[in-house]
Amino acid sequence: MVCFHFPSILQNHSFVKLEKFTYFTVSKQDVSNTSLESCQEACARSCSCKAAFYSPSRSYCSLQAQVLSMISDYSVDVSAYIKVQNISSEISPPPLPPPPPSNPTTDTDSHPTRKANRLPLILGPALGSLILLVVALVLFIWKRRAADEADEEYLDEVQGMPSRFPYNELKSATENFCKKIGEGGYGSVFQGTLADGTEVAVKRLEGLGQIKKSFLAEVKTIGKIHHVNLVRLLGFCAEKSHRLLVYEFMSGGSLDGWIFHEAAGRVVLDWQQRKKVVLDIAKGLNYLHEDCWQKIIHLDIKPQNILLDENLSAKVSDFGLSKLVERDKSRLVTTMRGTPGYIAPEWLSGVIIEKADVYSFGVVALEIACARKVFVSSQNEEDRFLLHLLKRKAEEDRLLDMVNTYGVDMQLYGPEVANMIKLAAWCLQADYTKRPSMSMVIQVLDGVMEEEDNLDFNFWNRPVTAGPGRNRAGAPTAPPLPWILSGPR
Repeated sequence: MVCFHFPSILQNHSFVKLEKFTYFTVSKQDVSNTSLESCQEACARSCSCKAAFYSPSRSYCSLQAQVLSMISDYSVDVSAYIKVQNISSEISPPPLPPPPPSNPTTDTDSHPTRKANRLPLILGPALGSLILLVVALVLFIWKRRAADEADEEYLDEVQGMPSRFPYNELKSATENFCKKIGEGGYGSVFQGTLADGTEVAVKRLEGLGQIKKSFLAEVKTIGKIHHVNLVRLLGFCAEKSHRLLVYEFMSGGSLDGWIFHEAAGRVVLDWQQRKKVVLDIAKGLNYLHEDCWQKIIHLDIKPQNILLDENLSAKVSDFGLSKLVERDKSRLVTTMRGTPGYIAPEWLSGVIIEKADVYSFGVVALEIACARKVFVSSQNEEDRFLLHLLKRKAEEDRLLDMVNTYGVDMQLYGPEVANMIKLAAWCLQADYTKRPSMSMVIQVLDGVMEEEDNLDFNFWNRPVTAGPGRNRAGAPTAPPLPWILSGPR
């Protein structure tokens, strides 16, 4: 309770009267022969006084510092006066500033002035985000342009690179890329004619990071090599964001259009032509693996990447996934790549050698010999996957059943076809150490070497050679590859 001094004391306090109430004890501050006003004033001046009890008949005043309980007694002439502090006397906080004058025209949210005041609050964060987005986009474009320029400078410094074409020249040669002759995972291929009359195939790569890797891999890989069974890279274009590769034109198209009997009346290769194609592919791969200035693993051998010229000679193409390997290194650690159905089992470990190409070659050779694709969904479930069919027919000693009945010529050369199937099976051994090299494949095809007789037709399970927790009883060590379970695409 706040105590105040006279003369303002009575203005700061007042008394609540309770008639016929007395207190049960006597106070040391009792006063006789005094008036009610004096009694109240005395209580007001004393900070310890909580109530004054006054008897008008006796002019008696009793001041009490504590009022624990009172006695109601109608027989006495005593009233209790409880001291209370007036509200106006409380210490009040500073007064709030007066509100702005009310104006009916500004009290609604629809007023233009209030909307204008809120506009910066709304547009500020949005504008800041937009600025950050623009800055990020500019940085991205700048970095990409810098990377493109670095690639261009790198390609200019590499010795022995093929010709470099301006983008507009290739755009004119292909008549604005109007005649598409092929399409793959990394872009489209267009037929064109250069100013000197040379027919070319122009691959236009489409995409970002992976396309850049594919472009550099292909230019570095085949830009400096020449072999009759490899499609020749005539030049390239690395201008701003454009990435194009210029090849010799192969009028025969890809091999997959020549070896399968899927349409009545379709012209396909006879057996002698098929044998030559298999030999051509083997020579091209042998050059990459053993005779080239640096070992090259193609990593994506399949019929679509084998092209035929006007004489039906086969050439290996599309080096977008290929890898250069130093001669003193026997293995390559890389992520899985290639086409389902043609991927070797050792890809599960991520460590591969050139024998991965040998496995893919085996699948292609088997497709050529049997005149059917590695996976045919229209076949019975047990015959859909060509390698499953080969395993079953080999166990039954009926390999000739795999020869396509559409080709009379194929039936006439049944024993040779069976030998080709055995050669393919040799290349398909799950243990890559048991696969032949491509030079050995060439010797078999030339008739100077016999194919291996002791073959394991369980092509998708790698036999155990080492490692903890593995037995040496030839038990499978790896589960079937995903494309074996679902079928290749």
